[in-house]
Amino acid sequence: MTPEPAATAPALRPDDPDPARRLRRVVAASLVGTTIEWYDFFVYASAAGLVFSKQFFPALDSTAALLASFATFGVSIAARPVGGVIAGHLGDRFGRKGVLVATLVLMGLSTVGVGLLPGYDAIGIAAPVLLVLLRLLQGLSAGGEWGGAALMAVEHAPPRRRGYFGSFPQIGVPIGLLLANLAFFTVSASTTKDQFQAWGWRIPFLLSVVLIGVGFFVRARVAESPVFTELQERRSRRSAPLKVLFRTSSRELIVAIGLFIANNLIGYILIAFITSYGTRTLKLSSTTMLLVSMVGAVAWGVFTLLAGRWSDTWGRRRTYLVGTLALALWTFPFFLLFDTRSVPLLLVAVVVLAFGLGLTYGPQAAAYAELFPAAIRYSGVSFAYAFGAVLGGGFAPLVATWLVGLTGTSLSVSAYMLVACLITLAAVLALRERTAEEREAFVVATG
Repeated sequence: MTPEPAATAPALRPDDPDPARRLRRVVAASLVGTTIEWYDFFVYASAAGLVFSKQFFPALDSTAALLASFATFGVSIAARPVGGVIAGHLGDRFGRKGVLVATLVLMGLSTVGVGLLPGYDAIGIAAPVLLVLLRLLQGLSAGGEWGGAALMAVEHAPPRRRGYFGSFPQIGVPIGLLLANLAFFTVSASTTKDQFQAWGWRIPFLLSVVLIGVGFFVRARVAESPVFTELQERRSRRSAPLKVLFRTSSRELIVAIGLFIANNLIGYILIAFITSYGTRTLKLSSTTMLLVSMVGAVAWGVFTLLAGRWSDTWGRRRTYLVGTLALALWTFPFFLLFDTRSVPLLLVAVVVLAFGLGLTYGPQAAAYAELFPAAIRYSGVSFAYAFGAVLGGGFAPLVATWLVGLTGTSLSVSAYMLVACLITLAAVLALRERTAEEREAFVVATG
């Protein structure tokens, strides 16, 4: 990898009249935007486990319909690398801010489209086809969203607090999951089973209109990243950042992809699979399973924030290592507790799982930013995040459902999770631990 020149400039520009206010605005915009993006993404995940099999695949038997429903959930993952490449190129060429606004609007329009989409009984085969198309648009948006939000937070942050401030866009994922499950929980509790299946499930999708308006307003008011501004002033932008990325940072790209595989795969087990597994296999109520998921989301968010702060003190690699080992050790106890059908034990299972998820997610924004030079950073983090999702969790609910059907035991899913942990562990061991001084110099450098 081409070495970066040393730099000592602070992340916030010295002529900024109110850097603290600027930082708060950027962090809020990153958090609000990612929360809304992932609310939209996870509303689909909840609906895929609860209603889409009947709405869009009624001609199939129940197991095949559920598999088809989870397959539509997974197809967005195929679009995420494309979204990451497009957003990364535009973000490195023209700036982080505009791309973030565009991805937010695209996600919102796609989500509202799902909420308005007629079912199979109304328009036949066109219904699942259009569902897949809208899901692909969600994938394009999600592929480009995270990299920009993460970089805006990290590149604005004080040099030795990048892990902490970089964890704020990260908690948009568990907060989005919490809001999505809360929306479905509220609608499910307020309607009969027939009403929920007929029209109630559409309400959480349509609520995205309000959230997108809020997110657009907040993001439009933030300043461009100071690191990108410095690149503009020095005319250091790359004309083909993805080509440069593959030529100069291929090792870092592989490490970054590996770091995300276990977190993403196990995260999607929590996000999408356990709701359908609990309701269909364990015969628990949908409200119970949504409540369990919400508790897991809250715990995930808390541990993500703590992990971001800890990574500034312990280092990124050590934080990742503890989290990855925690996930690996918990894969089998997680489903053993789940299969008891005891709600208190279910809550213990998801809270401990959330500890490992938090420690492998909180440091991610800062760790990724510290792997790639500024001129190709958006391309690097977006591609690694999106491709890690392809190899990790996008099809995890589908694979997990298939494994349970094939083996008759949830422990097969535990083995699947463990394999992902071993892959991530190899990436963690390959990750170079930087000192605080090295992290500061690298992120602000603009080679």
